[in-house]
Amino acid sequence: MKIVFLMLLLVSLFLFPNEIHKSLAARPSVVSIGSILRFNSTTGGVSAVAIRAALEDINSDPTVLNGTTLQVDMRDTNCDDGFLGMVEALQFMETDAIAIIGPQCSTIAHIISYVANELQVPLMSFASDATLSSIQFPFFVRTMPSDLYEMAAVAAVVDYYQWKIVTAIYIDDDYGRNGIAALDDELTARRCKISYKVGFPSNAKRSDLLNLLVTVSNMESRVIILHTGAEPGLKLLALANGLNMMGNGYVWIATDWLSSYLDANSSVRAETINDMQGVLTVRPHIPKSKMKSNLMSKWNSLSKKYNHSDLRLSAYGFYVYDSVWAVARALDSFFDDGGRISFKNDSRLRDETGGSLHLEAMSVFDMGKKLLDKIRQANFTGASGQVQFNAQGELIHPAYDIISIIGNGVRTIGFWSNYTRLLSTVLPEDLYLKPPNTSLANQHLYDVIWPGETAQKPRVTYRFRAFGTGTANPHYDQLIQKVVDNEFDAAIGDIAITMNRTQTLDFTQPFIESGLVILAPVKKHITNSWAFLQPFTLGMWCVTGLSFLVVGAVIWVLEHRINDDFRGSPRQQLITIVWFSFSTLFFAHRENTMSALGRGVLIIWLFVVLIIQSSYTASLTSILTVQQLDTSIRGLDDLKNSDYTIGFQVGSFAEEYMVKELNISRSRLKALGSPEEYAENLKLGPKKGGVMAIVDERPYVELFLSTNCKIAVAGSDFTSRGWGFVSISKGFPSASRPVHRNPNIVGEWGTAADP
Repeated sequence: MKIVFLMLLLVSLFLFPNEIHKSLAARPSVVSIGSILRFNSTTGGVSAVAIRAALEDINSDPTVLNGTTLQVDMRDTNCDDGFLGMVEALQFMETDAIAIIGPQCSTIAHIISYVANELQVPLMSFASDATLSSIQFPFFVRTMPSDLYEMAAVAAVVDYYQWKIVTAIYIDDDYGRNGIAALDDELTARRCKISYKVGFPSNAKRSDLLNLLVTVSNMESRVIILHTGAEPGLKLLALANGLNMMGNGYVWIATDWLSSYLDANSSVRAETINDMQGVLTVRPHIPKSKMKSNLMSKWNSLSKKYNHSDLRLSAYGFYVYDSVWAVARALDSFFDDGGRISFKNDSRLRDETGGSLHLEAMSVFDMGKKLLDKIRQANFTGASGQVQFNAQGELIHPAYDIISIIGNGVRTIGFWSNYTRLLSTVLPEDLYLKPPNTSLANQHLYDVIWPGETAQKPRVTYRFRAFGTGTANPHYDQLIQKVVDNEFDAAIGDIAITMNRTQTLDFTQPFIESGLVILAPVKKHITNSWAFLQPFTLGMWCVTGLSFLVVGAVIWVLEHRINDDFRGSPRQQLITIVWFSFSTLFFAHRENTMSALGRGVLIIWLFVVLIIQSSYTASLTSILTVQQLDTSIRGLDDLKNSDYTIGFQVGSFAEEYMVKELNISRSRLKALGSPEEYAENLKLGPKKGGVMAIVDERPYVELFLSTNCKIAVAGSDFTSRGWGFVSISKGFPSASRPVHRNPNIVGEWGTAADP
């Protein structure tokens, strides 16, 4: 037997000269996993108790690991100091742990995820940083909802109350920066945005935080998103209350750090509660279940037993509890499939300088990939709800409670679920029973008492600033440029929506239709005693008179041989021809026609006479009753083909349109700034220093024509546009927006000389 063992040892050394193998039995009596927590934090304390609770339940259930005892080696890390926390975590990785619960800090989770990948150790982390993903870190398993979902819930609340811009305050680390980046994306998808964001270090002084809040109070948005940890977050709320930033007009939305703190702490000071009145926060939704009830019922005794009697159960506790259960169930399946716990050293991990990290002590878990697969196949109902991972390695059905802090407690005003991505007062687990309804009309939240103890929804405040001197037209492009340059946040006025402007600015929906038209002076047809001749031109009168004589002659030719009415002396016959011809105009002819051809010609002629008579009567009536106006320009072609001066309103886009679109020389254009200038220049005309026509927008033109009857529109509109208000410029980096000393400065168009 000894000989066989020695032979196996020799073969092993021959095949793996640079590696030392350590093996345990296929189903050992004890299995140890690790945990990296911050013990002196609320979340760390709750997590430690939850891990102990899970171990008691797992080890007391013989059906889970079939006699194998599960142990957890918990280590403390420093989340405030990223370097020390990283060193402590790396030292812990020197132990042969087959899985790790934690870490809770995103900064340390990023570092340890690299190590876990190399050592093939599944990392059951409840760090919510959205940039931590199983795509980059295959052995990273997130056991609670990502910040992507939390920020989607926050953005849904912002959009529900129709706030379009917000201010974001965050702790300046991976957790804070990446969380706000996720919020920015979610707000953008809802046509909202972060107008100003500011970060602060975890060790920021009180004076620094005060300066930060003073700056925020001068921003355009009073809707403030607070994404920090519990300690700095509570300090900021207290300072904000002292600066009267928790009163009317303000909105504070805290991420889940606040709900976790309130849930976990059995006694919160009255002053602390007073500092957060009216604040909204979110909390991961934990549905009702038997395991949840069991854990809650014994929590008090467990917290006392493990020296955390001041802590209550929070959402993090449920997720950590289920994380241990997920590892235990995966281990059971792992052993059933012949999995073995064995490690090997990596020859690349050599500490040649003899440092204290002992990198050579880090071992690779041989069957870590198999255990990871078992973990990802988890499918059970835990204390936090359904524990099951999707293809992206995220828990299915993430949802959040929307909470309002009022009085001495909290009130749930609704829920957000990734199933519908909408806000609702219906429990998410009830929504899962039906097909998802994503109609915005289904969104609803219960009433909220806002800061300042008001039920009225706060608005973002605005300050209007007049643009221009009030005596002369300012230039529209100058006003728009001030929005682009961020001197104004928006502009209100009769601003034409053009293609060039929409490339850099957002506009509201048009509030009035508009288009460019041509104004030109008109000539008045004067009515006199000879007005009865005006319906026909001289040529028409001549043709009509000649036609009468020709028809009379034709009838005479056809009738005089057989009809006595057309006989007599030459003089009598000539008089008959003339009389007969013109008497037909009034259908008063007395001579009878006897020939068939004569009657046919007469019928046709009488029909023609009827038409001539009707046309003449209508034209004469129009001349005598309606004033006749005529312009020298018929339309756009006359404008382009002439060489005369054309007027336009000062500051209007019409100038650039005529130059660039119609190819009219700029030297032909003349800027006009008032209705009086319009009338005077059109009256003078181009030969006397005036203009041939004016190109302007129809609303202005209609107002001008209401008091100027000697001018008219020539032709029809040759552009189709509208007027809208200008909102914040597109693509402006929200973090670099300059500080305004007043909320939302809005440029307001106005001048006493507007036509």
